Amino acid sequence: MQQSTTMPTRRAIVLAYEAGDGAPHVVAKGNGLIAEAIINKAHEHDIFVHESKELVALLMQVNLDDKIPPALYQAIAEILAWLYKLEAGEKLETTVPVLTSLAINNLSTTKLQKFF
Repeated sequence: MQQSTTMPTRRAIVLAYEAGDGAPHVVAKGNGLIAEAIINKAHEHDIFVHESKELVALLMQVNLDDKIPPALYQAIAEILAWLYKLEAGEKLETTVPVLTSLAINNLSTTKLQKFF
């Protein structure tokens, strides 16, 4: 039997957050070519792209313009805190944030269902 050589479909989520918003919200998301376009546009504008299949899978359940659910606050906060430090010119020990929070490790699709 011949194995498929197709690449897995990429997925991408764009979050926006402004102080006072309460929580980040989804401003764009897509699969395949749309995801590639989102990622390419981010790179063109020097916007940080964090790659986490698990986090993207959870965030894909959030509707456009909706805020992320409270269960994901800690995971997203870790990334945002790292980005703020990076933009402030702080020397960071790692080049990419490592999500150590239980928010991402212990969440499952079924646990998030109550938020959607």
